[in-house]
Amino acid sequence: MTPQPDRIDDPRWLRNYALARAAFSIAWVAAALLIGRHAPLAAAALLVAYPAWDAIANLVDARRNGGLRLNRSQTLNATASAVTTLAVVIALGVGPHAVLAVFGVWAILAGLFQLLTGVRRWSLGAQWAMVLSGAQSTLAGAFMIKQATDAVVPGIVDIAPYAAFGAFYFLMSAIWMTVKQLRSPVESLQPSAPRASN
Repeated sequence: MTPQPDRIDDPRWLRNYALARAAFSIAWVAAALLIGRHAPLAAAALLVAYPAWDAIANLVDARRNGGLRLNRSQTLNATASAVTTLAVVIALGVGPHAVLAVFGVWAILAGLFQLLTGVRRWSLGAQWAMVLSGAQSTLAGAFMIKQATDAVVPGIVDIAPYAAFGAFYFLMSAIWMTVKQLRSPVESLQPSAPRASN
């Protein structure tokens, strides 16, 4: 039998990964508020790009840290995001309420999978941010589904806060891991307390 690869979960790589996720979300929110809200075609492109990026990011994360079989929560997250990308394309032809409903369902699924990933990686540190992000994503998804049933026509600005909170949590995770990595070498250099002689 071929031995299965070990899960890596490199803290330095995860920090850079969190920074990349935060940077994309910040750029997406800025584009949504500055361009998407005034240009329907740009908004449509942004709405498709968001879950597509999430699918790619989770796929890369899973492959980089031991493979798809050892990272089922990321694999399921990538699958849900890929399906959501196609669903958003279809929903754009139906109407804004349908798009918001699709994002709501996706936010719930993505939040649950992210929460599971954060719990599994808890020992690496800074995963409290990912757990909180996953829990909030689930609640935000339920709220978006409720909004999708309202008479008020939703837009990309109704999804921007969800992306903004995602950026915040990824950024907090990256900062927390950076501080932990900077402290680790210092702590390892500190002399241990002398043992008392009998």
